[in-house]
Amino acid sequence: MRNKVKNLREQLGLTQKELGERVGVSRQAINAIETGKFDPSIWLAYSLARFFGVSIEALFLFREEDQK
Repeated sequence: MRNKVKNLREQLGLTQKELGERVGVSRQAINAIETGKFDPSIWLAYSLARFFGVSIEALFLFREEDQK
């Protein structure tokens, strides 16, 4: 699933570690989400969207071909 996490994080001048600390996950988890290696739980997606002040749909780009 594609997402805008890296773009929004960089706009705020945050490192992956700092973002992870703010939403309660590791730097590695943020890296895996940004690179598309990991799809977050709905609760983590919600936390990230709230942190950035956007909807989940604006942060994560859902496409049918990505459905598992």
